[in-house]
Amino acid sequence: MRILVTGAAGFIGSNLVKTIFARVCDAQVVGIDNMNDYYDPALKEERLSELERYEGFTFVKGNIADRQLIDETFASFKPEIVVNLAAQAGVRYSITNPDAYIEANLIGFYNILEACRHSYEQYEGGVQHLVYASSSSVYGSNKKVPYSTDDKVDNPVSLYAATKKSNELMAHAYSKLYNIPSTGLRFFTVYGPAGRPDMAYFGFTNKLVKGDKIQIFNYGNCKRDFTYVDDIVEGVFRVMQKAPERQTGEDGLPLPPYAVYNIGNSSPENLLEFVDILQQELVSAGVLPEDYDFEAHKELVPMQPGDVPVTFADTSELERDFGFKPSTSLREGLRAFAQWYAAYYGYKNGVKIK
Repeated sequence: MRILVTGAAGFIGSNLVKTIFARVCDAQVVGIDNMNDYYDPALKEERLSELERYEGFTFVKGNIADRQLIDETFASFKPEIVVNLAAQAGVRYSITNPDAYIEANLIGFYNILEACRHSYEQYEGGVQHLVYASSSSVYGSNKKVPYSTDDKVDNPVSLYAATKKSNELMAHAYSKLYNIPSTGLRFFTVYGPAGRPDMAYFGFTNKLVKGDKIQIFNYGNCKRDFTYVDDIVEGVFRVMQKAPERQTGEDGLPLPPYAVYNIGNSSPENLLEFVDILQQELVSAGVLPEDYDFEAHKELVPMQPGDVPVTFADTSELERDFGFKPSTSLREGLRAFAQWYAAYYGYKNGVKIK
């Protein structure tokens, strides 16, 4: 099986590649990543070094917004499955740096769609399934919970959300016009070891070890459907293997082989409870000292632009079609993160030792 994974040195991408090699015999994987400095590239280099140990893995350093690079990669590798995880992430960054989102999330995704479209002319079978990352951000400030993929999502509250909704619309159009089987996955607040430092749990930890105060938005009244990375990867892996069926409509034209699913824990956690569990696990892992005064290091502040008060995934369709429901508890997931953080950055008994 020939699989192309964009964003392969990213948090989800690198874990997905590991899972593919662990569970697919004779897999051939090409990973694309531009290794940008949106967050510490050393973390991406660390993830990539682990992937390069696999014999069937080939890495291409480049930007999916580079049309020539994408076309050449498809022509030479001839992928059967494409998993597009490359994107500019982050709600807040989209407010101050919109160009990055237009380039990666719109132009880059368009290049992937075009390459899938032309694959049917270039090699036998072409792309059998395009799987791509969407986001829970598309739900905006929807009042109805849990969020269902049947809900109307036409009122994004950030440019990031708008680009992810655009990806779904573009994929639908290409599925209809060119009969490309595609599945979009709306991820809900992914966390875990070796994750993204711009995410709240990672940023909170970095500040706490420095003795800085952490700001808890909406006075701690936000709720998030935190989803452990292994659950996300399991969902992606299962979806990859079952493309939407190609069918012909009554008009003789293709019905779009298109689907969208939520992947979330279906268990929103209050932000105050979340940070309390985090600090407990950081103490337990030796990142923070046992006598750490957590109360003195937190500050309750108003909501930020682009944020939403709650995220909550309805995963009934994922359960129905793939027999899978994310189930890792927040404490279990944060414990794994805290233990990784202690080992990676060298903390013991609340002291940095390397």
